[in-house]
Amino acid sequence: MDDDYGGHAEPGGPALSRTVTLPSGRAVEVRKLSVGPMDNNAYLLVDPVEGQALLVDAAAEPARLLDQLRGVELVGVLTTHGHRDHWQALDTVADATGVPTWLHPADRDLVPRVADHDAADGARVAFGGAEVRLVHTPGHTAGSVCALLGDSHLFTGDTLFPGGPGNTFGDPEAFRTIMRSLRERLFTLPDRTWVYPGHGDDTTLGRERPHLDEWEARGW
Repeated sequence: MDDDYGGHAEPGGPALSRTVTLPSGRAVEVRKLSVGPMDNNAYLLVDPVEGQALLVDAAAEPARLLDQLRGVELVGVLTTHGHRDHWQALDTVADATGVPTWLHPADRDLVPRVADHDAADGARVAFGGAEVRLVHTPGHTAGSVCALLGDSHLFTGDTLFPGGPGNTFGDPEAFRTIMRSLRERLFTLPDRTWVYPGHGDDTTLGRERPHLDEWEARGW
């Protein structure tokens, strides 16, 4: 990990930055910014060779997000799920840049802006010579999606955090659903997979994997 990254973004503070190398050999810069009163993480993925970028969650503070675009061309915004704290800057950023947006159709009723593209399971969203693959992980919401960059960099929205799954609001069926999403969709990836959550600090699948049964037993 880059020395200036660390995985912890201070609310209102500067963006963290690390450069990761994909299996293809292409380098991608990952910038992490904490925005808004709920410590939402917004991630800008940049192909430095072609100067194109993808924004994961235009959560809040659009001026700070737009400031990150100096010198790069934004080509799209992915919203990981429909809860309000993850899209409050979406209109401003999308209107200012004219870029298309992605959202899973199961969450379309939660977001006032109509998405340009369905964030369907298995869909690929390109930026420059890189791309993310979308993984539908229902549970926190019906349309929650994660984005896999390369084979070991996973942007999880509110599906997975250090210490457990996202909130399922006391709904036993939703909890069973999110646990299936974790076991069958995310924890099939290798332990080295870096997890970039929608709030707070980063983790890895290897760090969290030993606790799956514990989460299942506690019910949240």
